[in-house]
Order: sequence, then C-alpha cells, then structure tokens
Amino acid sequence: MFFAVLQLIGGVILSFGWIPQIVQIVKTKSVKDLNKKTFWLLLAGISLMEVYAVSLAVDGVGYAFLITNSMSLILILIIIGLMFKYKKS
Repeated sequence: MFFAVLQLIGGVILSFGWIPQIVQIVKTKSVKDLNKKTFWLLLAGISLMEVYAVSLAVDGVGYAFLITNSMSLILILIIIGLMFKYKKS
C-alpha cells in the first residue's frame, strides 16, 4: 500500500508537470518552439504504458499506475490537439 501511494503521488506530480506547458500554449497561442516529434513519441510511449496499466488493473493491481498514466495520456493528447489548433499553415 505504501508504494502504491508513493506511485500515485509521484504520478500526479509528473502528470501535472504538463499543465504549465498547456497554459503557455493557450496564453501565447503558439507551438512554434515545441518539437512535434517529442510529443508524438511521448504519446506512443504513454499509450503503450496505458495498455500495460489496463492489464495490471484487470488483474486487480496497479490502479494508481492506471490513474496517473491515464492523466498523462489525456494531457499529452491535449497538447497535441493544441499543436494542431495553433500550427501555422
């Protein structure tokens, strides 16, 4: 239980680390300084980890990992969505 709580706290902190980037994009309406490949690779990696997290949750363990990984996946998808919204034609 102790390690699950640590994972949950650490995962929330890591997930919330994307929020300043999202705020920056929305404020400036610019994504020109972001490396698009980085976010596509992050999306691929987090998506694969999400499959693993779901498999753990189905087995009755790893709910903290599923929650925090899902948060990261949603936030990365928001950033990629903003990249499409604010990209230059």
